Amino acid sequence: MREIVLDTETTGLDPTDGHRVIEIGCVELDDHLPTGRNFQRYLNPERLVGDSERVHGITDVFLADKALFAHVVEEFLEFIGDAPLIIHNAGFDLKFLNSELHRLSRPPIHPARAIDTIEIAKAKIPGARYSLDELCKRFAIDLSGRTKHGALLDAELTAQVYLELVGGRQTRLKLGPSGREHSAAAENVTAWVRPHPLPSRVSAAELEAHAAFVAGELGKDAIWNWG
Repeated sequence: MREIVLDTETTGLDPTDGHRVIEIGCVELDDHLPTGRNFQRYLNPERLVGDSERVHGITDVFLADKALFAHVVEEFLEFIGDAPLIIHNAGFDLKFLNSELHRLSRPPIHPARAIDTIEIAKAKIPGARYSLDELCKRFAIDLSGRTKHGALLDAELTAQVYLELVGGRQTRLKLGPSGREHSAAAENVTAWVRPHPLPSRVSAAELEAHAAFVAGELGKDAIWNWG
């Protein structure tokens, strides 16, 4: 199954205040394993970055020559296709992406496509802290490269958190009788059949005694009389 882990960076907290997307990062998973295919684009928001620069470190000068969302929308939509979207705090990112799509008179991304890692974490580890940093620390995921937020970096970290939450590679494995891992998709093994049945170990006298017991004690409705 193909899934896309997605994250964005923005100029602020709410698109209704005129804030825009400045970076999109996506990581492709296939059967819960990273494929190595990623999508990343920086975007010119057509406005100043403002105070959000403290969070992501992306400057107005850096974004000045970057493409508009309108220039990358086709490539972005093609990359995500119809795959489920794995997002940490999905409501935030979808709100911004759908605002950008609305500007272009494009259909929104339906919320039902989103799988929110915060919601999974709440179900799996009640009472924990659910920020991406805290979940990475819980699962011993390396954060040394995260001095600032970044959409692709955070998508990669979210992918690792997601795989920890759902079991990652182990979801496709089972333990065999010997304790060794084997694929759940291993082909069925046909049971070995003896070429000649073993002879009965029940003597004629025992068979006669059993028949007499069934007839005398259990009666005609006994299961041994069926068939």
